[in-house]
Amino acid sequence: MQRIRCIPLRHTFLVVLLLLMVGVQGGVASAATLARTTAKTPAVATNQINPDVLRLRQMVRSGQLASTVHVLDSLPPTTIVQFPLVPSSIKNAFPQATGLVTIVRGNRDNAIADTVIVDVQHMPPNITFTIFYIQFASKPFGNVEYVADLTTRGDGSGETLFQNIAFVAFAMDARNPGSSQDGVEGTTSGTNLEHMGMWFSSLQDAQKLLNDGTLQGTIFDGGNPPLHAGPQAMTDGQTAPVF
Repeated sequence: MQRIRCIPLRHTFLVVLLLLMVGVQGGVASAATLARTTAKTPAVATNQINPDVLRLRQMVRSGQLASTVHVLDSLPPTTIVQFPLVPSSIKNAFPQATGLVTIVRGNRDNAIADTVIVDVQHMPPNITFTIFYIQFASKPFGNVEYVADLTTRGDGSGETLFQNIAFVAFAMDARNPGSSQDGVEGTTSGTNLEHMGMWFSSLQDAQKLLNDGTLQGTIFDGGNPPLHAGPQAMTDGQTAPVF
């Protein structure tokens, strides 16, 4: 799989908004840095090297992070990573569907959350999807965490922006917490959630769009009615973590 591109120019306004939000929490890269990143110009000066950027890029090279992960140039303490989403259940009906996830971490001394943008193109139009952090990119998915919704427009494009803990998202059973071994920011309790997937919010939407009335509801969606969500539509598709 080819490396993903940096932030597209047509989505600069989203990234500007994202970085402004992180800036309120402290430690955001300057506007000049954003311009350099977006235009793919040379990296920041040597005396401004970001150790987190170097560390994450080494993790990509060593296979600790997936090869699809792109770590953008940024001034410390801001860290920005991107990775693509690819079609899963919609692959045959919407083979051109694409997704780009951008995660920004600010100063951990001031920021209480990471900021996440999910941007999709060529998806089923006017459909709502649910976004989950997941233990495994594909079935059986393992532990999952519901984090956001995304509704596409008539042309199949859409985006959502939300804030939560992404880089160290984890699930645990407090009766037997255990500990993870590969947390980006240190050991956490339980099981790290290091992948992302998107599901049809409506099983009926999925059955109609995919022309398959036999599709079953998602097993981890209790909802009302139970199992009302459809199958996974997009995934990062990687074995190694993407964040």
